Amino acid sequence: MVEAVNVALRPPLREKWGWFVALGVALIMGGGIAFGNVLAATVASVYYVGMIMLIGGALHLVQAFRVKTWESALYWILSGACYTVAGVFAFLNPLLASAALTLLMAVALVIAGALRIWTAFKLRPLAGWGWIALGGLVTLIAGLIIAAGWPVNSLWILGLFLAIDLVMQGLALIAFGVLAKG
Repeated sequence: MVEAVNVALRPPLREKWGWFVALGVALIMGGGIAFGNVLAATVASVYYVGMIMLIGGALHLVQAFRVKTWESALYWILSGACYTVAGVFAFLNPLLASAALTLLMAVALVIAGALRIWTAFKLRPLAGWGWIALGGLVTLIAGLIIAAGWPVNSLWILGLFLAIDLVMQGLALIAFGVLAKG
């Protein structure tokens, strides 16, 4: 059974090994930029999320005028208002928004790390699966560290752990891609 999985997965991965390496290099470059100024990376993250929330709120409000029934319009208006308030909040109070996003980041990293470890064990017959598992373990631990230091670390931790995660996943994908080629 293991050999069947290995035989089935190896040719498509061998053909695409360069994409894994290229994605890994791009992730490492993004991580280097974030390491350069973790405070700026944190603030940029908060403003980015705020802008996305404002756009989402505006789109929901536009949709409210497109629906025919009052119940549907009310849902879209309330949903749009929530998105808009959250977006404005991110711009008006980026420190508090950073604290909220830091908590969400901790949860997301724990889940992402667990899923990466699970994916690595699914790839276990293939060479390089351990690098994916290691990257997932680092991501999982990063999420737990963020949660332990919350909310004190909210101003700089988003940028720092974003940089760490980008670099680790970049290294893992480069290693996996190179080993998949062979």
